[in-house]
Amino acid sequence: MMTFCTGELPSADAGNRVGQNLVTEDVTVVEGDVATISCRVKNSDDSVIQLLNPNRQTIYFRDFRPLKDSRFQLVNFSNSELRVSLTNVSISDEGRYFCQLYTDPPQEIYTTITVLVPPRNLVIDIQKEIAVEGEEIELNCTAMASRPATTIRWFKGNKELTGKSEVEQWSDMYTVTSQLLLKVAREDDGVPVICLVDHPAVKDLQTQRYLEVMYKPQVRVSQNYPVQGLTREGEPLELTCAAFGKPQPTDMRWLRVDDEMPQHVVVSGSNLLISNLNKTDNGTYRCEASNAVGKSHADYMLFVYDPPTTIPPPTTTTTTTTTIPTTITDSRAGEEGAIRSVDHAVVGGVVAVVVFAMLCLLIILGRYFARHKGTYFTHEAKGADDAADADTAIINAEGGQNNSEEKKEYFI
Repeated sequence: MMTFCTGELPSADAGNRVGQNLVTEDVTVVEGDVATISCRVKNSDDSVIQLLNPNRQTIYFRDFRPLKDSRFQLVNFSNSELRVSLTNVSISDEGRYFCQLYTDPPQEIYTTITVLVPPRNLVIDIQKEIAVEGEEIELNCTAMASRPATTIRWFKGNKELTGKSEVEQWSDMYTVTSQLLLKVAREDDGVPVICLVDHPAVKDLQTQRYLEVMYKPQVRVSQNYPVQGLTREGEPLELTCAAFGKPQPTDMRWLRVDDEMPQHVVVSGSNLLISNLNKTDNGTYRCEASNAVGKSHADYMLFVYDPPTTIPPPTTTTTTTTTIPTTITDSRAGEEGAIRSVDHAVVGGVVAVVVFAMLCLLIILGRYFARHKGTYFTHEAKGADDAADADTAIINAEGGQNNSEEKKEYFI
């Protein structure tokens, strides 16, 4: 990797780089790589170009190499450029190199070679190889013998964390140590902690350590039967206890909180079974699990409901089966039938009485109407019975009509 910076100087002692014919660039190179030094002339007049090392020894005079260091090789020579490569660069090669142009007066310009050294080693030291959840552990990452000093970054998984760095200098080299304090949880078990280096001489240099965290069990109680619905009297109940921890729990037991475990309860490993529930089974049942770190538990609250009062209707299926008639005797069914018979008799008697009363009323009304109608006709004929002849009867009848007290009409 190389970085170039353009500069122009009239001589080695002058600070003004403007208006001169020589051009060169500063070079930044990683230790062990190749550095290329270029001396160029803007307006060539066939003057001689030469390159000198930091000790002002001539490396190349035109295309001739007086210096015996074979790491310097001619890349290009012309009237306008002298380009030389330096292989296997080391820190001792760092410094100023001079380009000279033999003109009147002579011209000179320098270029600087900077050598980068990547970290020699990257190591993570962890305070505890195995941590317990809730503890704070210390991790240290060291990047040794780099130039310039490196920058260290911490990551837990994909999350970046903040550490504290210290830099030590040994001659021209730097050693950096970064400290990270981390409080671990059970979720951190198996998660990598990464130490990443930021340095211009290297890319993607990192090392990592996987966390190992021990934690107490995590307990869960599940109901196997009944799968859904209420726990009713007379029905069975089956519970299962599951526990996970690091290390794996070795001790697991069932107990009844604030009371003794019923004698008819069957415990088999992680399972609890009650074959015939009753109201005395109500309570809280606890599953406890423990390992080397600690103990945990999970509770199940049992409430036994009354059995169902009605028989559910049969489920219709597409499977052809042979049905065997079965007679079910229920004392409540006989009582209900007797009650229904009594109700029907009472209703029938009431209806008969009502019908009889209506018939009697109709007969009485009929006789009443018939009697009053006869009285009317009798009064119409009064006076005609005693007449000697027809004319006298008519006269008597007309006279009877004038007597309003004797003739009465009734309308219903």
